[in-house]
Amino acid sequence: MLRIHNTLTKRMEEFKPVENGMARIYVCGPTVYNYFHIGNSRVFILFDAFRSYLEYAGIKTTFIQNITDIDDKIINRAKEEGIGWDEVAEKYTAAYFEDCEKLNISRPDRSPRATEEIPAMIEIIQKLTEAGRAYTAENGVYFSVESFEGYGKLSGKRTDELMEGARVDVDEGKRNPLDFALWKFSKPGEPSWESPWGKGRPGWHIECSAMSSRYLGATFDIHGGGADLIFPHHENEIAQSEAASGKPFVNYWMHAGYLNIKGEKMSKSKGNFLLVRDILKEYKAEVIRMFILSAHYRGPLDFSGETIEAIKTAHSGIYHTLQELENYSAAPAASEEGFEGLKKAAEEERAKSIKKFKEALDYDFNTPRAFGVIFEAVAYAKKILGTKGFAVSEGSKEIMNGLASWIKEMTGVFKITPEIKPVDKEASDLVKEIEILRSEKKYEEADVLKKKLDESGYMLKFRPMGPVLIRK
Repeated sequence: MLRIHNTLTKRMEEFKPVENGMARIYVCGPTVYNYFHIGNSRVFILFDAFRSYLEYAGIKTTFIQNITDIDDKIINRAKEEGIGWDEVAEKYTAAYFEDCEKLNISRPDRSPRATEEIPAMIEIIQKLTEAGRAYTAENGVYFSVESFEGYGKLSGKRTDELMEGARVDVDEGKRNPLDFALWKFSKPGEPSWESPWGKGRPGWHIECSAMSSRYLGATFDIHGGGADLIFPHHENEIAQSEAASGKPFVNYWMHAGYLNIKGEKMSKSKGNFLLVRDILKEYKAEVIRMFILSAHYRGPLDFSGETIEAIKTAHSGIYHTLQELENYSAAPAASEEGFEGLKKAAEEERAKSIKKFKEALDYDFNTPRAFGVIFEAVAYAKKILGTKGFAVSEGSKEIMNGLASWIKEMTGVFKITPEIKPVDKEASDLVKEIEILRSEKKYEEADVLKKKLDESGYMLKFRPMGPVLIRK
């Protein structure tokens, strides 16, 4: 039974989808004015892994993530680069999907772009104006916050407290400082579209309301994003969506905590960010994904060289164990011994492990606890590999295949299963020579060849069943 911490209700709740066996999910996507950084990637990797787990657990998904391809930041970036705003949007949209592919992030079922969904936005704004929930001012069309009684229910903020700290922008002619733009009238040199209120472009918040409701319905299951979007973005989404439809907007809200660097939230505005495409030059996608998922999604996550190096080492441990298991399975059997008792024990251990893995993820997607289960499985496999008198046989090879399958079943959910590369023939031949030298007690000569292997990127381990060659 999947339970989720719902930001809306501030408590853990059993997940009950609108349609049984189907989860409809919307996650706020990028504003495409720059390459995305490791802080942005937390949300993208988190919900990709969450979607993967739902499907592993037998729940089908419809996953929508928008592309904000018109925004002040895009317009400003176009001026800096001396190109059109649409060229900026196209350039960084393509870059976003390239980086996502490198991070093993699956494509959403749909990635609607704001500029292609403007009719849907206009339709919602019309409903709001006709219902007296929105009004036209000097600079655009605004949503009237005081017309929506439930404003603040997601963030816990009260309108009277917000009003105390608000400053009135007299140029906008808003009735209330908290009112927000649904439609912005065009300025000279800026992109614009026709509307019943005049030429302009949509406000940021209306984009997500329009795209989510169009593809998922007026009420859908899960809306995700970063904690920084709870207010005002998601709060405003709820207000305008529920005011327009008269129905609950989203049943479960999930928010990822901040990714910090040196104790501060990573952000482009602070300049303390690391681009994903730069980090990918040093670390594999599997290591980056494992780093992002190493902390519970609602808590903070601190980035440092030491932390990601520790994750790299942990991932290498999984890789080396899987490589040993696969090398063992590929070795010729010396007997037909079945090892039935050990086989049964391993199968029982696997069943208990998978149960613990699912229980961890069913409890608010507790990835750190799930990783603990993976490492317990790796430790169990290492114990079997180190068993004395465990000769290569048809039965033992079946056990090794089962251990590898068990570990991969869990790592596959997070898309962190390492690619096992075949061993070079030259390296295999060196191992044979080392074995001969050791049998002749020529240990110094054997060590010279072992060092040569090490310099070639291999580790040679001596197990009870024989030598095992592992790529570093």
